[in-house]
Amino acid sequence: METESKLKIIPLGGLEQIGMNITAFEYEDSIIVVDCGLSFPENDMLGIDLVIPDITYLRDNLDKVRGFFITHGHEDHIGAIPYVLKEINVPIYATKLTIGIIDNKLKEHDMLRTVKRKVVRYGQHINLGCFRVEFIKTNHSIQDAAALAIYSPAGIVVHTGDFKVDYTPVFGDAIDLQRFGEIGKKGVLALMCDSTNAERAGFTMSEKTVGKALDSIFSEHKNNRIIVATFASNVDRVQQIINCAYNYGRKVVIEGRSMVNIISTASELGYINIPDNTLIDIEQLKNYPDEQTVMITTGSQGESMAALSRMATGMHRKVAIKPNDLIVLSSNPIPGNEKAVTKIINELFMKGAEVIFQDVHVSGHACAEDIKLIYSLVHPKYAIPVHGEYKHLKAQAKIAEELGIPKENIFILSSGDVLELSDEGAEVTGKVHVGDVMVDGLGVGDVGNIVLRDRQHLAEEGIIIVVLTLETGSGMVLAGPDIVSRGFVYVRGAESLMEEAKHVLDEIMEVCMDRHITDWGKIKTEIKDSLGDFVWKETKRRPMIIPIIMEV
Repeated sequence: METESKLKIIPLGGLEQIGMNITAFEYEDSIIVVDCGLSFPENDMLGIDLVIPDITYLRDNLDKVRGFFITHGHEDHIGAIPYVLKEINVPIYATKLTIGIIDNKLKEHDMLRTVKRKVVRYGQHINLGCFRVEFIKTNHSIQDAAALAIYSPAGIVVHTGDFKVDYTPVFGDAIDLQRFGEIGKKGVLALMCDSTNAERAGFTMSEKTVGKALDSIFSEHKNNRIIVATFASNVDRVQQIINCAYNYGRKVVIEGRSMVNIISTASELGYINIPDNTLIDIEQLKNYPDEQTVMITTGSQGESMAALSRMATGMHRKVAIKPNDLIVLSSNPIPGNEKAVTKIINELFMKGAEVIFQDVHVSGHACAEDIKLIYSLVHPKYAIPVHGEYKHLKAQAKIAEELGIPKENIFILSSGDVLELSDEGAEVTGKVHVGDVMVDGLGVGDVGNIVLRDRQHLAEEGIIIVVLTLETGSGMVLAGPDIVSRGFVYVRGAESLMEEAKHVLDEIMEVCMDRHITDWGKIKTEIKDSLGDFVWKETKRRPMIIPIIMEV
């Protein structure tokens, strides 16, 4: 039967946004999943810590799911693993450093014993169900990134993961372009390629160029204490900062929980080389003059709880920013974080420090020319741009078209789309349930849109609580109605408003008594409606009104 011999590609998250990458590949009775990431909450998600993908589709097809393949160790590709694998316990396959970082996560959730993990080398093939998956070496802003060649009976799909082309990486080898070419020669059904930087022309600079920029900063600021903020996961960047510090005879402090975690994992696994007697503990900072120290810290994105923000606002317990400090922000603001980053830069300048935030960063993602190179090597029949907001996916679709891929063979998917493809043709044949599951503290998924709407309502309009006591049986009002409000108006300045509101409530209760209404639901509705109308008329606001009735 022809219907069975199609490969289905189903993105469960990560399209039309940066983050929460997770894609299912299904062929007959086998499903494999690529990546399992989280995204960070939008501004209107009050109190939410993380957002993870809704995996209803995988839960419904549990017996088909064979394993998870992870391309690299960034949060937007591994962050949801502890949550998802509590429900779908299948093996995880990834390269050495990626598994090392995943192990840290699983340890925090006490899941090391229950989840099977397998370290894969580049060039190795894993057979699962109808699929065979090969790991291909790529470069990215974290080491050990991989692209995947997914061999299915319907054809080969190449998934680049997040990548850039770096001919002179700080650690390890350059991207294995030769292997991309060899697979391209076999005939590739579809290419799923990283679109994050598709709008940018030219080639992505090598990570080594940052080393040169850092070196000149160190040589020009021999009398300052230097604080460098960067992404915790960019081990190569940290390596280059340590190299500069060592060359200029400085001691290094690593500060920020995620930074300490990743650097210790990288150092145990041999991905970073720290010369002896270079690292010192934060407690020992005071034993060295400022010009002999460097601090590497988290918080380059303006996150309010990260180390750099705490230093900037004077909340850090061990480090205070001084006028002689030089702060280097070695990252670009992720879209949406510009305001937070500017705020921190301003706070640092106000404390008298010098701040450098330009030209000390290169991207971890391929620009247009690098994307063209991959397309030319792989020669896919179909193009499926992934990893990016809609505008990024569009930009890559344009590149694919310029390279001669027919328009009808380029698919910009939405999360939840089911793309069925074979050599004969490809089309979107349906949709599966996808969505955001919100994590707030220890609660996973217990805060939905209704709770968020309430939080938004409380944040914008405040709350009025009406308390009254009724006599059992007769329903007479014994005490109240009393009004308590929070976040609505400042009560001391609005005594007359509160007095009038109390009159309105007394009248409502009289009407209820006269009509012999004893049903609490009806009384509550009357209170909400009448008080709501009164408050709206007087203040043009709609606070949340909660009546509380007690019986004696």
